[in-house]
Amino acid sequence: MQKMNVIGSLLMNRRIAMGFIVAMVLIGSGFTISFYSYIRYGDDTKQVRHTYEVIQVLNNILSLVKDVETSSRGYTITNDVTYLEPYRAALRLLPSEINKLRNLTNDNRVQIRRRFLLEKLIKDKLAITKSRLTTKLLDPKSLVINKESKHRMDLLRTHVALMVETEQTLMDVRNRQADRSFRNTLIIIAALSLLTFLTLVVLYRLLEQELAHRQQTEDQLRAYDTQLRGQIRQLEASNEELERFAFVASHDLQEPLRKIQSFANLITDRYGNLFDPDSMLFMGKISNSAERMSKLIKDLLNFSRISSHRENFEPVSLSDIVQRILDDQELRIKGLDVQLEVSSLPVIEGIASQMDHLFNNLISNALKFVRPDVQPLLRIDVQAIDGESYAGLIPGRNYFEITIEDNGIGFEEKYLDHIFKVFQRLHGKSAFEGTGIGLAICKRVVMYHHGYITARSQPNEGTTFVVVLPESQSQQQYDRPTSETYSYPAG
Repeated sequence: MQKMNVIGSLLMNRRIAMGFIVAMVLIGSGFTISFYSYIRYGDDTKQVRHTYEVIQVLNNILSLVKDVETSSRGYTITNDVTYLEPYRAALRLLPSEINKLRNLTNDNRVQIRRRFLLEKLIKDKLAITKSRLTTKLLDPKSLVINKESKHRMDLLRTHVALMVETEQTLMDVRNRQADRSFRNTLIIIAALSLLTFLTLVVLYRLLEQELAHRQQTEDQLRAYDTQLRGQIRQLEASNEELERFAFVASHDLQEPLRKIQSFANLITDRYGNLFDPDSMLFMGKISNSAERMSKLIKDLLNFSRISSHRENFEPVSLSDIVQRILDDQELRIKGLDVQLEVSSLPVIEGIASQMDHLFNNLISNALKFVRPDVQPLLRIDVQAIDGESYAGLIPGRNYFEITIEDNGIGFEEKYLDHIFKVFQRLHGKSAFEGTGIGLAICKRVVMYHHGYITARSQPNEGTTFVVVLPESQSQQQYDRPTSETYSYPAG
């Protein structure tokens, strides 16, 4: 169910992201098309304005030629030089207007050819007008000149009208093109705006659904958290009661065991000479069983004290701890002729009594499970590592990896998880002494110190226990790994 929720949330996030991408693409496309259409519309408007200018220049040229015609006729009739003022003004202005027309019609081959003809007609018209000014009114040539002037003027008017008509046709085409571009732009922008609006509506609905789903999930998580906290409190209370029961029961069991051992020893001392061999055997079994039971109770007490007795973390010299244990085991080490290789161990923040239990059990294991006819080896080494070296530890924190290596009988690594459990043994009680609690105590000590413990081993090749302990315990509670971190996968 949780996997389905995660997959659904991922799909919803992808849809929302895709929707935002589509919306951004539509908005960007709308902006790009609008900008392009604005430029296109500006170009079309510029072309229309250009056509207006061409028509205006043509009309100006025609008007100036008319001024030339009118002025020359007035002067010929009246012989008054004042009539020549428009003529002279027209002659000054015509070159600039013709130059404007050249610049405006350079992009139109048809109009360029017509402009050349227009210039020729203007030149001819000016020439015939100049001839008129030098001819008297009553001169017989005057009639011929006037007739030719009128003909040239008619040709010029027709040609200018043709050029104006061409420009008006171009202007109509360009106006329609500008209107079409503007209309298409409006349609495209409206369509893109509608699609963007629909996309945003869909995104809003998806976001609303996602927020509702997350709110529902958050409410469920709160409910689960409340329920889990209640179960944790119940479990802690139950564990405290069990540990208290084990502690009290162990204390209460010590007294009858001491009496059994004491009375068994008294009976053996006082009446041993009256017992037959079988009776002595039975009394020995009673004493041995009581002693083994006493050890088991002591181990249970040590196991329960680790969780029930809260002590402050203090600087602990692991070298001093290990040296004291080796001194206590001196006779056993010399009796077995053990080859010792012990490196200098660091000082860490910890609980000295728990470190004593940890290394005492690990060293006792190395001295216990020796191979016959093989000189025992006990090597203790250490190296500083980072937390990312082992799964579950905190990356960036300083840890010490301590290895306790022996060359004893070893075991198959498929039993790795098995050996750290309470009362779990890989060998019979008669083969090797012990209660089956030592490694469980080691595990609990390492857990209490927020470390890691595992082992590497092969049958008849020895065992290497790996203990990883933090250099410092100065971290916030929420930074500390949970008990799930201390899993010990087989192999």
